[in-house]
Amino acid sequence: MEDEYHRSDLFSLLDLSIEFCGVKFDSPFVLAASPSTDDESMVARGFDYGWAGAVLKTTSVEGQDVSLAYPMISGYHFARRKLVGMGNIDLISRHHILEVEKRVISLKKRYPNKVVVGSIMGSRKDDWQILTERLEGAGADMIECSFSCPQGSIGEQSGRMLGQSVEASRMVAEWVKEAARHIPVMIKITPQVADIIAVANVLREAGADAITASNTLPSLMGIDLDSFIPFPNVGGKSTYSGLSGPAIKPLTLRTIAEIARNVDIPISGTGGASTWRDAVEFMAVGAGIVQYCTAVMRYGFGIIDDLKSGLSQFLLRKGFNSPKEITGKALPYIVDHEELPRIKARSRIDQDSCLKCNLCFTACRDGGHEAIEVTADRLPHVDDEKCVGCGLCKVVCPIENCITMKIIE
Repeated sequence: MEDEYHRSDLFSLLDLSIEFCGVKFDSPFVLAASPSTDDESMVARGFDYGWAGAVLKTTSVEGQDVSLAYPMISGYHFARRKLVGMGNIDLISRHHILEVEKRVISLKKRYPNKVVVGSIMGSRKDDWQILTERLEGAGADMIECSFSCPQGSIGEQSGRMLGQSVEASRMVAEWVKEAARHIPVMIKITPQVADIIAVANVLREAGADAITASNTLPSLMGIDLDSFIPFPNVGGKSTYSGLSGPAIKPLTLRTIAEIARNVDIPISGTGGASTWRDAVEFMAVGAGIVQYCTAVMRYGFGIIDDLKSGLSQFLLRKGFNSPKEITGKALPYIVDHEELPRIKARSRIDQDSCLKCNLCFTACRDGGHEAIEVTADRLPHVDDEKCVGCGLCKVVCPIENCITMKIIE
């Protein structure tokens, strides 16, 4: 099947494989639980394109009602950019465990070197344990538990996310680990908690092998100003969506970093990764592997070529021999605010590359320190007496490196 696709030879120069929780992935790039992994044919196509693994869409026990509402997807667009974020009201696969078992067996037979992860969700102890046992029996390489969707009455408050309760998270993680005989268990958490470190700690104590950080963010995707019905419009009604895509990447970076800095547990990063650069950033703050969802749904499985070639070029340029060497590289530079050095910096504008758009002038005048002046020839100049080095001008400038921050004595 590989010969059917045009491949770049660059990423074949390096071994991109990585071991995560004792399981070998041929690269750090994994398909997240999503519509892209809800049918065997789609997962197979993803594997043919070159994805290292796939987390199958979250399944449930037979008899559990799966009532899905359509349309379920909406988009967040900003400044002429389409799909900065994607919202969905999709909760779970329409396929119950019996069908998913068959798919795991078939996929592992066809792709023995690809990693197949079963994702589960239950409302009582028996459900969690039965799902775990059946997926392991079918040959799944790992189990991922969705603690970031409403879970009946398991938590302190009915209908809330299981992962929002520290004690409920501990209890259910222990149930799953009790049922999993040989395969690793990852717990997919929500960032919607007061103390992400407390949740990560109890999961480690409960025996979880890894944490998937993290899931979508509950959001209201926008309002139709003609009808005043929020998006998505489902027969004249709407509800809160799970926000994914580039819009949540900074929040995911913080979530991964907080766990990695404080809890000794492997992390599967997900939530906002679209490019190979995003993956490197996720790994730099502590992730071992990286899951993709929204980018695949928008651009297709073929983005794996860019992910692999981009990562390969980065490793070669930095002199790294393995993606594993990236994990945690940024953590020593993350400190509490009071530990930051107090330096003096000033803006410097390269007049030769300046477009004379005056965005820096407007931003500094109305949002900074009124430190930029515009001359008769429309070129901006910095008044060092007024400039404090906040960096706003650099952020709004459309030309890379036109504005730099210079440390002064």
